[in-house]
Amino acid sequence: MKRAIIIVLDSVGIGSLPDAHLFGDAGSNTLAHVLDVAPVELPCLQRLGLGNLIQHPVLPPVSRPAAYGLRLATLSPSKDTLTAHWEMMGLPMPEPFATYPNGFPASVLDFITQESGRTVIGNIAASGTEIIRQLGLEHERNGALIVYTSADSVLQIAAHEDVVPVDELYRICQRTHAYMLQSEHKVARVIARPFVGEYPNYQRTSRRRDFSARPSYTLLNRIEESGREVIGVGKIPDIFAGSGITVGYKTANNQEGMAKTLQLVKEGKGSLIFTNLVDFDSLYGHRNDAYGYARALVEFDQFLPQLLAALVPNDLLIITADHGCDPTTPSTDHSREYVPGLLYGQQIEGGRRQQDADSLCWIGFTVAEWLGVTPLACGQNILEGV
Repeated sequence: MKRAIIIVLDSVGIGSLPDAHLFGDAGSNTLAHVLDVAPVELPCLQRLGLGNLIQHPVLPPVSRPAAYGLRLATLSPSKDTLTAHWEMMGLPMPEPFATYPNGFPASVLDFITQESGRTVIGNIAASGTEIIRQLGLEHERNGALIVYTSADSVLQIAAHEDVVPVDELYRICQRTHAYMLQSEHKVARVIARPFVGEYPNYQRTSRRRDFSARPSYTLLNRIEESGREVIGVGKIPDIFAGSGITVGYKTANNQEGMAKTLQLVKEGKGSLIFTNLVDFDSLYGHRNDAYGYARALVEFDQFLPQLLAALVPNDLLIITADHGCDPTTPSTDHSREYVPGLLYGQQIEGGRRQQDADSLCWIGFTVAEWLGVTPLACGQNILEGV
């Protein structure tokens, strides 16, 4: 039986989309600009054909890529994680989720205060690490919750684990998300952001938890309904609010995500293994750390030979991303960019780059036909005729 493995390199964009200027992202190119600053070698990704998609001197193209490659655009009018992953699975969003660049309205803050019994500080668009550093001492003194947002449709609540127990923070976030989905102030995700340490050296922990809107119906549901196993690794179960996920594995970092993915592949698990490697985005993109970003790319590249060697003839591996987060620009937010699509398998002949895809739906459509289930309406089969 055929199997598909999708690995999302969270935020590894490869060049601004034609409409990027409408999002304030003209000229963004996450991968190319990281390589400008930190010119690391990525031999396995180069062999697969990543360099054929970006035309960069540090990652030059190869004459015969081992994978089938293309650039994918995002059809939905947004640049957030949730929307991109849903679109990959055949559900583009005609309208973006609501964003709150000037902070959340008083009614939302009043609900959080009433629900938690705590006051709220912050309520601005900010970098998570920076706002914790700025408000951490005040939070520790009076127990107030640090609320902030970003360019995404997200409400984040940060709290020191010694001040607000993690289970209490989860409960507050869960109730807040339920409230916002029922109100006129809809938000895609409420994220619990526990942190530890002493000022000014606070550190966010791996106990982050996302409370997400639930998609109506995606390819994941269709695969599950066919009696097959859909395995989500990393934050995939949160992104889909568990919908269509038969087994989920939370991971603390990229290393755990890669290790779990490799284990599942070797054990022959799942019809679809869907992995998100979030460190590119959360640790390096949002913190404008191009050098850390480059190190994470090298770690993934060094992991890839083990994964490729573990694949069996009926496996299809897709390496892609969901948006950009260019760490070399003044912004710490996501950027609207093309993302790579590298498709590799023993039954697939590599070759030159294919035409750009107009939607991330092409990933889900291709996976559906590979697995022999009916695709959703959006997209095309990347491998058709290959």
